[in-house]
Amino acid sequence: MLQQLIQQAFASFKTKQCWTAFGLAFVTSLLLIFALSLMFSTEEKYAAAEFLPQQAEFASNEVVENFDSPEITEPEDNHIHVVKISSGDTLLKVLTRVGLSYSEANKVFLATKKVFNPKDLRVGQKFEIETELTDNGLVVKSLDSTIRTGQYLHVALNDNDTYSAKLSKDELIEELKSVSGKVNGTLSLAMNRNGVPNRITANFISIFSQGVNFRRDLKKGDSYEIVYENYLTPDGKTVKHGNIVYAALNLGKNKMELYRFKDSTGHIDYYTPKGLTLKKNTLSRRPMAYQSNRISSYFGPRRHPIYKDKRVHWGVDYPAPKGSAIYAGGDGTVEVAQYKSGYGNYVRIRHNGEYSTAYGHMNGFAKGIRAGSKVKQGQVIGYVGSTGRSTGPHLHYEVIRNGKRVNPLTIKATASQNLQGKNLSNFKREMAKLNSTRQKMLAAKNKEEKLAQKPATKL
Repeated sequence: MLQQLIQQAFASFKTKQCWTAFGLAFVTSLLLIFALSLMFSTEEKYAAAEFLPQQAEFASNEVVENFDSPEITEPEDNHIHVVKISSGDTLLKVLTRVGLSYSEANKVFLATKKVFNPKDLRVGQKFEIETELTDNGLVVKSLDSTIRTGQYLHVALNDNDTYSAKLSKDELIEELKSVSGKVNGTLSLAMNRNGVPNRITANFISIFSQGVNFRRDLKKGDSYEIVYENYLTPDGKTVKHGNIVYAALNLGKNKMELYRFKDSTGHIDYYTPKGLTLKKNTLSRRPMAYQSNRISSYFGPRRHPIYKDKRVHWGVDYPAPKGSAIYAGGDGTVEVAQYKSGYGNYVRIRHNGEYSTAYGHMNGFAKGIRAGSKVKQGQVIGYVGSTGRSTGPHLHYEVIRNGKRVNPLTIKATASQNLQGKNLSNFKREMAKLNSTRQKMLAAKNKEEKLAQKPATKL
């Protein structure tokens, strides 16, 4: 019995102990959860306390920037802007950039357009624009720009709030410039070293092209002399170059001289001292600045370089550097100047009732070359290219006689018109006057060279 009571008591004790342990564990868990929640709550408060002042400060800055101190300020009553044109700029962009409304900028644009095409703006061109703040808003008081050396644009605000524009030019000073030198290499290189402009060099070569083969006839040590027109601004800047009035080549012992002369009919050409012209043919056989002897394709049947079949080649092909000048083969009228299928950029010139010439694969046309325009023999009409059906830059040259294409290399020579009678007398008189001027320029040049070579005097 006693033993049973002891066992019951022990079982009861174990049960109470288990419940007590469970109770203690439960209370401990609650305390732990409470402590953890309290800790995280405190960290969040600290974090919020650190974040909220920054947020308030940021909001405060926004209010200050937007309302208390705006960046937009009233424009000055008068201000001068110096604007340099960049790629992609237009006159309207420039005017609105300095503060003008679009409508006001357009008024300036329309006034300017009457005397100057705004499309001709150059990168680097400078505009000086004076603006003025009026009751009607910002206006242009004046606008000034140098269009090119010696030419200026001026736009001004009128009393009736309209704009007027005008172009002004410097009074140009005309002078004759003389250059001479020896050939060591090519003629172009020799002239370039002496400062002769490229256009003048090309014209010089064109003048002699009828009587000189520059690759074969010109030798090292030969010399040249050239006198051409030069136009200067009052401050001495060269604006443009005019015509060659005298050209000479010393080919060994053979001296060739040519003088520019305008006859009584208005015809202009270059003549020898006897009044004879160098032109041997009515039409040039190689009407271009690049005088290489090479011909890549002759007139007649050939294997086509692109189609690879046999067909007639109706002209002569002269390979040449892209962009080199092409001349009119003779005086005449341009009949066609446009892109034409396999010919690419194409020009055809009618010279008289019998002959025409055609030029193909041009890179582009010279300024003023269009249907109906008059051209002189040796005048630049375009530039060598490879447009149309072409395998490389070259001139395709055709001669058409009575509507039928003929070989440019076998056309018959026709005597050119030499000076006679009154024209010859006038020519001789002008030639003597020019020779006198040449002698004075030569004497002045020799004097300058001697002074430059003279050693400085010791003090």
